[in-house]
Amino acid sequence: MIPTAKFITFTILRFSRLQPVAPAPTFLGHSPPPPRSRCHHSRQAVQQITETEMPWDLIKLNDGTSIPSIAFGTWTLGGGAQATDYVEQAISVGFSHIDTAQAYRNEEEAGKAIRESGLAREDLYITTKFSGRDGLDIETSIKNSLKYLGVDYVDLYLIHHPRLATPDIPTAWAKMEKLKQDGLVKSIGVSNFGVPELQILLASAKVKPAANQILLHPYVHAQQNPIIEFGNAHGIVSEAYSVLIPLTHQPGGAVDKPVNDIASRLKVKPEQVLLAWAKSKGVVVVTFVQFSRRTRRRANKLTAECTGRARRRSGSRDTWLRAILV
Repeated sequence: MIPTAKFITFTILRFSRLQPVAPAPTFLGHSPPPPRSRCHHSRQAVQQITETEMPWDLIKLNDGTSIPSIAFGTWTLGGGAQATDYVEQAISVGFSHIDTAQAYRNEEEAGKAIRESGLAREDLYITTKFSGRDGLDIETSIKNSLKYLGVDYVDLYLIHHPRLATPDIPTAWAKMEKLKQDGLVKSIGVSNFGVPELQILLASAKVKPAANQILLHPYVHAQQNPIIEFGNAHGIVSEAYSVLIPLTHQPGGAVDKPVNDIASRLKVKPEQVLLAWAKSKGVVVVTFVQFSRRTRRRANKLTAECTGRARRRSGSRDTWLRAILV
């Protein structure tokens, strides 16, 4: 359901009491980055950036592992050198979670950036997905993905869509469980699964899916929220992709005014407001963003300050953006 004007105005008034906090980061569009040399950060330097300048908490998964709550997604990057450059830049500013997939056709480029980062394998969290590329099965696909990425295991492996769970969800999921048992993947999950598909999976699963990556932004929140709630009830963490769609692909809608007003008041970018909204839902955010070095540390005060004030007023961590949640 699209937010009503009355509800938007109400939340803007609540937001107007907050004080400006930080300049915004620079958000990348779809054009390639300017030419730059390869990043060769030391392990110590990049760890410091990750720990002090990207304060997105780890989220505990149902298998006992933890996942960084923000990921750099490679969906829109394509292949070639520019994909490697983007992933290198993401790692250099503190992203420790890289999200890719067979279907994106840039696992090899992501793997190159990971190797050139100089980081130890355990310092990065890697998600990839079984997308049924070239008609290959799950077992062959994971081996190819590991080869392209240049690693011995991935942290999270997802079935990219229910239609790829062939011949049926229980059979496909049993294959995923075997990959986990064999140590090729640390955690297993799904993507784009609705409640009915999750119910089918859980009915036969020996290992619960750790995560379900779904489309999430304000215009689809009402229809997607039952999936998030079902996941919460069964210990399945939701991951959100395409959070910025209202700004990047559907401008001019009802979300624009409250988001822009909030961004103006707090002196941040509209994209930052939507990322903060998604974070307030308790999901892992998969996005395409780069923070400028000058503003990284100060910009990250936004979520902490705004969320803290809203909690004190209402006891809810997301009331301060409630206008664009319904």
